[in-house]
Amino acid sequence: METVLNLMLIRFGLIAAGLVVLALLAFAVALHFKRRGRLDDVRRYADPALKAALRAATRRLDGARGGTSSPRRPDGCR
Repeated sequence: METVLNLMLIRFGLIAAGLVVLALLAFAVALHFKRRGRLDDVRRYADPALKAALRAATRRLDGARGGTSSPRRPDGCR
């Protein structure tokens, strides 16, 4: 039992460390673009992609819950 708990703790630590590294990397990239004066351009290009990704995630979660957020029938037709 102790071995399983140790493995779970190590896994949690690795996931947390990975998230911290990703956050630092995103911050560094944003800071780089801000210093170059290109942050507004990046926002303009990234905004539609982010909105599309959020819509897709929302559709996926609604489908997993059994909700019908889209007007499509189960056979895929409208």
